[in-house]
Amino acid sequence: IFFALYLRKMNYNELSEIPYFGETTSNITLLSLVHNTIPEINAEQLQVYLSLENLDLSSNLISEIKASSFPRMQLKYLNNRITTLEAGCLDNLSSSLMVIKLNRNRISMIPPKIFRLPHVQFLELKRNRIKIVESLTFQGLESLKSLKMQRNGISRLMDGAFFGLGNIEELELEHNNLTEVNKGWLYGLRTLQQLYVSQNAITRISPDAWEFCQKLAELDLSYNQLTRLKESAFVGLGLLEKLNLGDNRISHIADGIFRGLTNLQTLDLRNNEISWAIEDANEAFVGLSRLDKLILQGNQIKSITKKAFSGLEGLKHLDLSNNAIMSIQENAFAQAQVLNTSSLLCDCQLKWLPQWLSENHLLQAVSVSCAHPEWLVGQSLLSVDPDDFVCDNFPKPQIRVHPETTVALRGANVTLMCTAVSSSDSPMATAWRKDSEVLYDADVENFARYQQQSGEVLEYTTVLHLFNVNFTDEGKYQCIVTNHFGSNYSNKAKLTVNELPSFLKTPMDLTIRTGAMARLECAAEGHPPPQISWQKDGGTDFPAARERRMHVMPEDDVFFIANVKMEDMGIYSCMAQNVAGGLSANATLTVLETPSFMRPLEDRTVTRGETAVLQCIAGGSPAPRLNWTKDDGPLTVTERHFFAAANQLLIIVDAGLEDAGKYTCIMSNTLGTERGHIYLNVLASPNCDSSQGAIVHEEDGWTTVGIVIIVVVCCVVGTSLVWVIVIYHMRRKNEDYSITNTEEMNLPADIPSYLSSQGTLSEPQEGYSSLEAGSHQQLMPPAGSYMHKGTDGKQRPQVCCQCLIRMPVHSLILTPFQVPLWGGSKDLACSHPQFLHHPLAHEAPQALRSDSIANSGRDQASPRPCHRLREESFDFNRTQNIHDHSETT
Repeated sequence: IFFALYLRKMNYNELSEIPYFGETTSNITLLSLVHNTIPEINAEQLQVYLSLENLDLSSNLISEIKASSFPRMQLKYLNNRITTLEAGCLDNLSSSLMVIKLNRNRISMIPPKIFRLPHVQFLELKRNRIKIVESLTFQGLESLKSLKMQRNGISRLMDGAFFGLGNIEELELEHNNLTEVNKGWLYGLRTLQQLYVSQNAITRISPDAWEFCQKLAELDLSYNQLTRLKESAFVGLGLLEKLNLGDNRISHIADGIFRGLTNLQTLDLRNNEISWAIEDANEAFVGLSRLDKLILQGNQIKSITKKAFSGLEGLKHLDLSNNAIMSIQENAFAQAQVLNTSSLLCDCQLKWLPQWLSENHLLQAVSVSCAHPEWLVGQSLLSVDPDDFVCDNFPKPQIRVHPETTVALRGANVTLMCTAVSSSDSPMATAWRKDSEVLYDADVENFARYQQQSGEVLEYTTVLHLFNVNFTDEGKYQCIVTNHFGSNYSNKAKLTVNELPSFLKTPMDLTIRTGAMARLECAAEGHPPPQISWQKDGGTDFPAARERRMHVMPEDDVFFIANVKMEDMGIYSCMAQNVAGGLSANATLTVLETPSFMRPLEDRTVTRGETAVLQCIAGGSPAPRLNWTKDDGPLTVTERHFFAAANQLLIIVDAGLEDAGKYTCIMSNTLGTERGHIYLNVLASPNCDSSQGAIVHEEDGWTTVGIVIIVVVCCVVGTSLVWVIVIYHMRRKNEDYSITNTEEMNLPADIPSYLSSQGTLSEPQEGYSSLEAGSHQQLMPPAGSYMHKGTDGKQRPQVCCQCLIRMPVHSLILTPFQVPLWGGSKDLACSHPQFLHHPLAHEAPQALRSDSIANSGRDQASPRPCHRLREESFDFNRTQNIHDHSETT
């Protein structure tokens, strides 16, 4: 006790060093040397204080604490007044130090990790000159519970500034220059329960500010510069019990902002500008079911609606003092404990209030008086006769025309109009709000006029002009009309600004190989953001979509087609669409493919004289060029060789033995070349005996007439139709043939003549051979109706030579009982039994002509054996009667 009393007297002296008190020094637990002139802390001087727990050296001349300033000791409390902290200066106190007070010093910077003091629980750094707190500054203070840094002028807290304070419960940062609350500097404060940041310059609370300190029970944000609170301002603070937002400039509170504060018990909103939250908003305090105390004093509230305090079932204390309240709807509140106003509009809508105050025993706790009508001005509400609460007029403005919801294109001009009326001649003032915030620089026109409507009323119209609207103009607009008797609020009109889509990226034409991945880019902007979709050749059902090879990457504005196939080739359209309209951009996807055979190549075997068709159906992109070779050499093209369908078909008419061999189809495009082989085998004709085959040679007297060429048809890849072109080719090189006309026989003009005027068959054209049977119509004399005689008058054997060319029966016009006598230099004759024995041959030659046409198909399909006659000449200018065998020239 003696030493404690003695040491307190060591304050306010002129000690220049830490004194020594002899043997008793080792027993001293508290040493106070405040307001002396000690310039430094000497470890040797403190080493004798073996029991010292509390050392107060504040208000001395100590400017720094060095690493060697303290010996190893069990110090618990330390007060100083210094400017510099040297790294490691407190290491020797780490085992025992619990409280550090560095208040009223001149510390401007705290070196990182200087506090390696695992047992310290309380740290005070008030009234220093710290402007910036760097990251990890307080690492090493694992046991710290309270940190006080008031009045430092702190303007910036770096991310992770308080990381490492794993047991912190209280953080006091009042009277600094902080401008924002964000999760960066609150990182790591998971055990924080009290946060005091009043008397700063905070204007914004970031949406995720409280992510790392969700155990907060008390939050003080009073005396800052908050003007609006967004819906996300207090997300995550479900355990918060007390919230102080007083003395800010809050004019906007988002709907549902308190919805998540289910544990809140006290809410202080005094001295703000949130009259609209009570006058206009519905259920502004929804979610605060456990709220016990609500302070709304000094918020310029003039009227209270019925739903102003809905949701506050547990409210016990409501402070509405210092508000010029003029009207209160019935049952607007049941919890008011403090009500102080002299501006009440004592009309019929307030008749309920005196009785309610009496029933709730609040007559002594309130001070309320009337401001209207004139005969009740200044009179206490409690003394007004119930019959005097009348509604003869409506001095408070009434909204008659509300602004209308509008949709406009960007750049257009928009006009919103609002009209109010009042029975009072009190001047009306108007204001426009956007998203509950007053528009101070708006372009507004106001008109006032008097109308006769159950008396003279004042009509006030306000027009808001929005020129060249942009996306920032979108929101909910509302007009407010105010006079001396109160304010009224219009409905909220929503303005939506749209913009037609415009492309930021357009797809480019793309050429790609099969099997690769096609990448098409497309991006568009607009308002609202346009939806991007894709079409192929004007439709949405295309192979890549059906086979799920299509991938759209919205974040990268890229459209992929995996494993590209030939059927993916086409025109792709990028469609950008929003409510304002749409547009499209096209790109052509070209798929390259090496040449390939669409059908297997097939070897061909034909009979001599038939037409051979060799098919080489090619695929590939671009379409390959086709060439043909024969026997690994050039193909000699003659008048019997034809090409069709871009050389995919090789047609060989009247195939001969020399045409047999290996044919090679060569396909080539920019990607490569492909070859395929077809073997053509030509067989000798089975219809004519080899020993008699010379009938078709030049030495035979019969002329081979006509070549009917069957032309082909071809398949054009994908969509080509099959066309059959029949080519009739009749040739004669040396001379024309005709049959000498008689009275009994004439040839139509359209049938070429193949008989000479001498009545003999001319020689066939040099190098000519018959075409494939069935591929052309043969012309041949009817064999059964003619008796052939030579110049000596003798009958010759009859023969049908189907191998020769047949003349159609319908081309002959015969008189009854006459048949031509055919002959030739090679003694060949033919008879036609059908004609010979046909009854109409003698009675109706024209009918016979028609019958011959009908049966011509069977004649062609029934070849008859060929027989060579002995060589004799025949007179072809005579006919023989079939009854009496008389002859006529």
